[in-house]
Amino acid sequence: MATRPDWDSIRALSRRVLREGALLTLTDDVGALLLHTADEVAIPDAATALQTDAGALALLRECARRITDGSNRLVDALYRMHRLQDAGDWEGARQEMRAVLAVEVVPFYRETAQGQLDDMAEEP
Repeated sequence: MATRPDWDSIRALSRRVLREGALLTLTDDVGALLLHTADEVAIPDAATALQTDAGALALLRECARRITDGSNRLVDALYRMHRLQDAGDWEGARQEMRAVLAVEVVPFYRETAQGQLDDMAEEP
């Protein structure tokens, strides 16, 4: 499984800009952070978005959305999966991870869901 991404910096930037209303200043470091994060969350053509302030803001918003939505989706599915496993419903538990894989685009979250599904392959 891939190493857990460190999204603390992008979360902090997102909080300052999207929640607190700070201006997004597109420095070299911010641009590099956005490009790196866009790659980690499977957003194609991020470099084009960085050509305008509006594009950079939209890229930040989409990176933050994919991280948050994917995390929430996976954590919720893992919770349900464990409850189903505890109840002996292994097929239902597998279906929770299949449902994540059907919609998730962030590679880290997909790998996590696939790993959980693979771990259940040998269960009843």
